[in-house]
Amino acid sequence: MSDSLRLNKIFDLQGRIALVTGGGTGIGWQIAQGLAENGAKVYITGRRKETLEKSADAFVAQHKGNGSIIPLVLDVTDRGSIAAARDSLAAKEGKLHILVNNAGQTGPISSWLEDPNSPQRKDPETLGRSLFEGESFESWANLYNVNTFSVFFVTTALLGLLAKGTEDHPDYTSCVINVTSVSGLMKLSQNHFAYNSAKAAASHLSKMMATEFALKKVPVRVCAVAPGVWESEMTYDKITDELVDTVSKAVVPVPTRRSGKAEEIAGTVIYLASPAGCFTNGQEIVVDGGFLAVNPSTV
Repeated sequence: MSDSLRLNKIFDLQGRIALVTGGGTGIGWQIAQGLAENGAKVYITGRRKETLEKSADAFVAQHKGNGSIIPLVLDVTDRGSIAAARDSLAAKEGKLHILVNNAGQTGPISSWLEDPNSPQRKDPETLGRSLFEGESFESWANLYNVNTFSVFFVTTALLGLLAKGTEDHPDYTSCVINVTSVSGLMKLSQNHFAYNSAKAAASHLSKMMATEFALKKVPVRVCAVAPGVWESEMTYDKITDELVDTVSKAVVPVPTRRSGKAEEIAGTVIYLASPAGCFTNGQEIVVDGGFLAVNPSTV
């Protein structure tokens, strides 16, 4: 029993095959590095081949862990591209243990919404018209394609490989980890109704897939991680303590007064993906420095 409780056992990722969408930059890259540094073979995907290769090369140059990072071009909004990536992975590995659905975009923004002096807010009629005319069905649909629909299509495409991943490790269950956001769990729009509602949909989709797979006896867990303020291409490459509230657009300042760190998001994903997390299914873990604890939320 004592051996099974050691860190190298309960968080063991040796020999695991992982795929991280949007894995070349930002939170996805932090997660990919965390998995690889602890022994996993990680495929990072995205539409920009050069970005993926640059990140993978950087990992090789400073690599001290036991894992590896491999670039794989994949457009999560295109079924043909998803199928091609699945077939490539099936041919090379024949299985998958960890899928991190991280790819995401911000989408349409109404930057004036939080400014009490903006002319768009002078009365209800103007407010409504400004929102109605300032955004489009197309921009909303494009955002949902990336932030919500891709979670369903990438997961279902790779479900068979994930089930095979469960088969080759006793007492281990493959896991899908969807990167959602505190924005999908709070009642404020933060200037982007589309983004927040799409992330809320991804949160609920995660729970539905976990339940349906369990009821259908599919040996694959589905969980989610909801980051708070984080450095990424969607926010800032560098978030100083002074910028935290600018990014969060919260009613009450973030209690920690800083943005999240790589080890905090990677550590949470490693827990869910490792043997330590195999009894956890259908859950969404919020990693936000107390953001939702002090602001209007649905949790």
